[in-house]
Amino acid sequence: MSTIDRRNFLKNTAAVSSMACIAPSFAFLSDDHVDQIEIWRKMMKDPVFDMLTGKPDINQIMGFFPRQKGDPAFDPKLIQENIQMLKPTPEVYTGYPFLDLSIKTGLAHIDATFKDNHPKYGVGVYDRPEHEGFPPTIIATVDALSAWGMNKRGAQLFAYWLTNFVKDDGTINYYGPSISEYGQLLHTAKIMEERAGPGGWWEEGFPGLDRINEYLLQLHSSALKDDGLITGVPEADTRDQVAKYFHNNAWVVKGCMQWADLCEKTRTRPSTSIEVIRNSARKLRGDTLSAIRRTWPVDLNDWWLPARLGEIARPECLTDGLEASYTNYRYWPELLSSDILPADLANRVVNARLNGGGQFCGMTRFLDWLDDWPLTDYLYALWSLGREDDFLLSLYGHVAYHQCEDHLTAFEQISFPGDPYGSKRADYCLPCQLVAARAGRLINKS
Repeated sequence: MSTIDRRNFLKNTAAVSSMACIAPSFAFLSDDHVDQIEIWRKMMKDPVFDMLTGKPDINQIMGFFPRQKGDPAFDPKLIQENIQMLKPTPEVYTGYPFLDLSIKTGLAHIDATFKDNHPKYGVGVYDRPEHEGFPPTIIATVDALSAWGMNKRGAQLFAYWLTNFVKDDGTINYYGPSISEYGQLLHTAKIMEERAGPGGWWEEGFPGLDRINEYLLQLHSSALKDDGLITGVPEADTRDQVAKYFHNNAWVVKGCMQWADLCEKTRTRPSTSIEVIRNSARKLRGDTLSAIRRTWPVDLNDWWLPARLGEIARPECLTDGLEASYTNYRYWPELLSSDILPADLANRVVNARLNGGGQFCGMTRFLDWLDDWPLTDYLYALWSLGREDDFLLSLYGHVAYHQCEDHLTAFEQISFPGDPYGSKRADYCLPCQLVAARAGRLINKS
């Protein structure tokens, strides 16, 4: 059976984003929905900022546009039963009942999506076996479960994944893992130990994690023969576009550094000494930041910040073709969430997204539609930077308009609100469903 990429259809749809983006102007949704959506698609700035009165408010935001429609991924009765069985610690209480429900609904989708301990990315085409090893599924799941104190289940799933999807050479049993995902798995181990301790997963999972770290060290050792930056796959869909991507290198830095800290804390001896691991990460961090500063434009107001080394044609906006869209929807958010960037560079990325046509109602634009499954990386970065209003707009926009009305299913990709041709652009996927559960923990009041 041939492999079906998560976005195999993009090769046939990339041309639709060739329109030029224009400066912002906003009109409320008129009878001619198509014309209004075309206006939104051409905007460089998020029009919702001009609609807000004061601080972003979830109730106000939910009244701006029509809610998304579509069939639920699972029987709503099953999801309600799963919600009733949840025992989160702390209690889910953000002060907004709809956000609370979105968080619980996301958590309830975990066991509906997984087959016992075996991962599934989603339903429909995303239920196929080739998508089972996609690392962001387990990364998002363990983060969500451990954030709400459901550590026993998180430990079960993490241990199972590490023993079944990490190969003997440290590579991941998946058709197109990005280099960043290897670092994120090491980070997942660090936060799991911090939140839950080592019980139920560490002894079983350590060998796979150690092999992942060794694989990354080998990549860095090879890179030192050139300019020090690791060359690799940036995303499964773009696995043929191997290059020196900043988000990949940044996450190797964070993952290896946290792996060293974790081994030191647990008094565990990794295959390579802790000091050697740290020295490698420090060297890679310096080389990556130097490359970024050499590559990004001197003009601090320029919104086009290339995500990799090499020649790239400048896009007209962040939805102008696949390179720009992938940069906006995943490469930038992961570069931000790696925490490698000093505040000046990190804020440049956020401002570039806000001024280059990168979002709508806080949601991520991709070509001519919306795609939020990596949004948590962006949200975590906004929170870390103290950009609370930007954080709230993206979180509230996501729960209001990236989830379907009534049952709250989150498709991987959706159309702009009110699109007369329908809401769904791609099937449901678990990482998108878990955005609220992960980011909402940051503003929980209990």
